[in-house]
Amino acid sequence: MSDDIRTVVREKYGALAESKTGDAGCCGGAGCGCGDVLQEIGYTDAQAAAIPEGANLGLGCGNPLAHAGTRPGETVLDLGSGAGIDCFLAAREVGERGRVIGVDMTPSMIDRARASAAKGGYSNVEFRLGEIEHLPVADASVDLVISNCVINLSPDKPGVFREAFRALTPGGRMLVSDLVLLRPLAPELQKSVDLYVGCIAGASLEQDYLAMMREAGFENVEIVDRSGYTVGADSLPAGGVERDAFDAVASVKVRAWKPRQAP
Repeated sequence: MSDDIRTVVREKYGALAESKTGDAGCCGGAGCGCGDVLQEIGYTDAQAAAIPEGANLGLGCGNPLAHAGTRPGETVLDLGSGAGIDCFLAAREVGERGRVIGVDMTPSMIDRARASAAKGGYSNVEFRLGEIEHLPVADASVDLVISNCVINLSPDKPGVFREAFRALTPGGRMLVSDLVLLRPLAPELQKSVDLYVGCIAGASLEQDYLAMMREAGFENVEIVDRSGYTVGADSLPAGGVERDAFDAVASVKVRAWKPRQAP
């Protein structure tokens, strides 16, 4: 089942990456968000203006950098970096002495992000092909892990958090923007491919999501921001059960820390 999920997600997001603008199908279940909602989900006007052309495919559900406290010289790792929107913004914050690594399992997303990096002269950003459950990075090599509406798509969320923990330096932190469930979905909604790729059906209950982080070893796990999430709902039929599923989710930003010393 896990391989089937990855195949569907890779195909859907691959098609989006290969489209000219990323708008086709974006709000109709092919992705988490829609291209014109940056300010709505937490990006500033200055950040929106700084995003390279072609990097914003409208796939986020929040701005993970808003509460990350990124500092010059840090190494940042983006889980499921897509076309690179958050990587390019992080690159501005870490500066020339810093480094940003984006990991994505979709080859066409990696190609698109690398092209944007080359065109924009981003010498401190690199994109690696890989799965977020098996990160292609060394142990204790990054200061900050971010992710934007991607972990909900993983069929092995505990594995994602374990890998993020492994990659972080002692005292490092993780800040993720993601969708969580406020109540269980009906069985028929859990089986909806459109809702899964749209980041709804694969979401975990909020308490389970936080518990998985703690079980991976993180401490001081806290929700630093929360909002409702209706981006994309208007494209679904009024009164339909899939549209009603949006009432069951919330967009959260969660911050967690790797202990400075092993327990």
